[in-house]
Amino acid sequence: MAGLHHQLTMLWQTGAKRCSFSFFTRFLWSSCSRNNQVTEKRGIFGKKYIPRRAVLYVPGDDERKLKKVPTLNVDCAVLDCEDGVALSKKEEARKTIRHMLDQVEFGRTECVVRMNSVDSGLASDDMKEVFKAGRLPPTIMFPKVESVDHVEWISEELFKHLRTRTLVDKINLIIYIESAKSLLDLRTICQRAVDLSEKGLFILDGVVFGSDDFCADIGATRTLQAKEVLLARQNIVLVAKSLKIQAVDLVYIDYKDLKGLKEQSLEGAQMGFTGKQVIHPSQIPIVQEAFAPSTDKIEWAKELIKEFKEHQMSGMGAFEFRGAMIDKPLLLQAQNIVQLAEVLEL
Repeated sequence: MAGLHHQLTMLWQTGAKRCSFSFFTRFLWSSCSRNNQVTEKRGIFGKKYIPRRAVLYVPGDDERKLKKVPTLNVDCAVLDCEDGVALSKKEEARKTIRHMLDQVEFGRTECVVRMNSVDSGLASDDMKEVFKAGRLPPTIMFPKVESVDHVEWISEELFKHLRTRTLVDKINLIIYIESAKSLLDLRTICQRAVDLSEKGLFILDGVVFGSDDFCADIGATRTLQAKEVLLARQNIVLVAKSLKIQAVDLVYIDYKDLKGLKEQSLEGAQMGFTGKQVIHPSQIPIVQEAFAPSTDKIEWAKELIKEFKEHQMSGMGAFEFRGAMIDKPLLLQAQNIVQLAEVLEL
């Protein structure tokens, strides 16, 4: 991903149209952990669901691009300390991100900070500087998470840097899977993160598939069809959904091919991914539409729930709805669609 992000940095000069957007519902949290006030999220997966349909990378050292984020109407903007920033610009990126967190009103966009990897030796400095911000990022991302040891290090560092802060809520943690080893150990890694989050200062909220580094690691040739990573994508969805966390799909590498982007985005949504990484503002509306329920799907879900309730009141179990037999699993699918539509205000 390093070469790709560096190559595409200049693409931001094309800009993007200003879009109007609405604010997501804010939730009140009430529980407490250690000496920090934290909360318990509620929603599709038993906690407040934060949409991350399009996950856009923004170089952390580029103040101009960072200030443009509120105009893009993107669900999630990643203020990047890692691949999108040259080694000589790391310190500048940390400081710029800290100032932007306090100075820029990002609107409905969730601003996430991607730290450098644990093994890079840069992550602790990233956290130290970023967490000086008066307004902490609600979510942090860690690339190249390879083992349980990495997750434990992240947990300890979070406590070290945040133990003196009064937190309104726990920090959401999203990890990247970018190698054969991390893919094979994914369930163990994620389960350890979930266990640590019970008493820690974070909540594991998602997994991102770093396909370019993964292909390099296994010696595969990256193609637009992505057949070489089908097994990896399926496994990430399975593990993520088994732990009720989000799964973010791979980057579509030809940013000018919007038709191919739409096809792969719809494929990812059908596979069970909750969102997709994007590298240019022009990709945002296509991806976000692909990962949003259609008007017809929302109507189907609402009617299914209504009829299910009516049949339950009459003491009936499975029933036929528009030519299909309906039982509890399909009801859960319908409830997820309605809840996502409500969060997106569709």
